[in-house]
Amino acid sequence: MLVRFFAGAAEAAGTDSMEVNAADLDLAGLIHQLGAENEDLARVVARCSCLADGMRIEEGPLAGVTQLDVLPPFAGG
Repeated sequence: MLVRFFAGAAEAAGTDSMEVNAADLDLAGLIHQLGAENEDLARVVARCSCLADGMRIEEGPLAGVTQLDVLPPFAGG
């Protein structure tokens, strides 16, 4: 799955995107995996919204998802 990071999430990740094998993960597991590798990213992702193939997701399995967008709060939101 392609994980795309925007704004502060991209800065914390050090990249705009990365490929992740998330077939057996749910959203919480993916967030944990990303945070285990990068403490700054863990802190930012905890406050982010996620879009799975363009649809907002707050929890659940990622099987079949091809793209996950990680969007930090914008304009103080």
